[in-house]
Amino acid sequence: MKKWLVPKRGYKGLSLRIWAVHLISVISTLTSVFVSLSRAEVLTLPQGLRLAQESSRMIKINQEQEKISEGDTLIAKASLLPSINASANQAFFARQPFAVFGSFTVPTSEKNFPSYSMSIQQLLYDFGGTISRYRSSKAILETKKLDTLRVRNFVSLDFALVYFDLLESEKLLRVAESEVKALEAHLHDAKNLYENGVITKNDLLQAEVRLSDARQKVLNTTNLRAINASRLNTVLSRSLNTDVEVMDLELVAEGYVVLDRQKAFEVAVQERPEVRILDETMKALDLEEKSRKAEYYPRFFAGASYDYVDNRYLSPEANASLVLGMSLNLFSGGSTRAELIKTEYRRRQLLEQKARVEDEVRLEVEKNLLDLSNARERMNVEKDAVGQAEENLRINMVRYEEGVGTATDVLDAVTLLTTAETNHYRALYDFRRAEASAFYSMGKDLVEVYQ
Repeated sequence: MKKWLVPKRGYKGLSLRIWAVHLISVISTLTSVFVSLSRAEVLTLPQGLRLAQESSRMIKINQEQEKISEGDTLIAKASLLPSINASANQAFFARQPFAVFGSFTVPTSEKNFPSYSMSIQQLLYDFGGTISRYRSSKAILETKKLDTLRVRNFVSLDFALVYFDLLESEKLLRVAESEVKALEAHLHDAKNLYENGVITKNDLLQAEVRLSDARQKVLNTTNLRAINASRLNTVLSRSLNTDVEVMDLELVAEGYVVLDRQKAFEVAVQERPEVRILDETMKALDLEEKSRKAEYYPRFFAGASYDYVDNRYLSPEANASLVLGMSLNLFSGGSTRAELIKTEYRRRQLLEQKARVEDEVRLEVEKNLLDLSNARERMNVEKDAVGQAEENLRINMVRYEEGVGTATDVLDAVTLLTTAETNHYRALYDFRRAEASAFYSMGKDLVEVYQ
């Protein structure tokens, strides 16, 4: 503890004023410490993207679906492995069995006896039916993994867009607050000029009305910032009222600059999980068709068993056997043929669905690239507008203070500066949103892009 926090015992004649100053200093120090400890953690875009993927409920749901599909794969694999069975029995006869030979009877079994058995059976060959079902289940598992990747990319894009919305609302709030300060300064000058009889009451009222309108904009922008912060917390699966601060960085996505639009289309069709899911589904469908066709052919299998019966009237009590067998389904009511026809229809459906998805992906890439180009041009147009508007405001305020300019000129200059700053920030964050959307539409992982 610092020495000045507690007065020395030697100070016996401290006045109430000194004690008050001392107490205020202590309270101020504790308050500053508390504020520094409770200050919200600054969240960067790379950190937020990782947190969004770690906490997303959509991703967790898809990961559980992956595990379910993995279980289906293990079930299909079990058909390739041998089947082993064991049994133990205890027989209880109401009467002991006998064999009758004329006037003689001979017992053939004990009245009560146990028996034990173990058997193993292994599929040898079924024309690829079982192995095709197993490979089909693995292809379906791959579609589930790709769908999880799709959800991951979607969650990343959703977070990035909300992140940029929050940054934009913060910048617009600063613009609105700057407009209020400029109008307050103008109102102060107007009051001085009015008291000196330089301007009329109308100029003073006009400044007050414009200041009131600017303060309403601050309230609306503050509300918009709070809404965007709640949206960000929702994406992160946190409480809506959690304090959040975001950091604006110069985001440079090296290695992903698109120069050729046709190349962008090709990359998108190859990388987008939606298209790859349909490719894997088509692969699984082909394997399923092969499995169905195998039902027309016989199945060859081998089996072995060992049996033991604890019965003194049977000999031998223990016995082993080896079986080589074949099974063939001669007629199943046409179900196999019907399944093959249905598979062909599903194939046609998937081909049309893939063509539709590819068209939608190309349209999405085209839109995002056009938005990106438009936002870039707007940024170039607004590049020097803010500085020019600031200089215009300074000149008109000086002219107004000297009694040369009018109040309308100053108010128009304030509005012009606000418009220039608003257009600048909207173009900037439209560019960043379009940039993130363009990377997403080409199937890029935003976590890697903005790392």
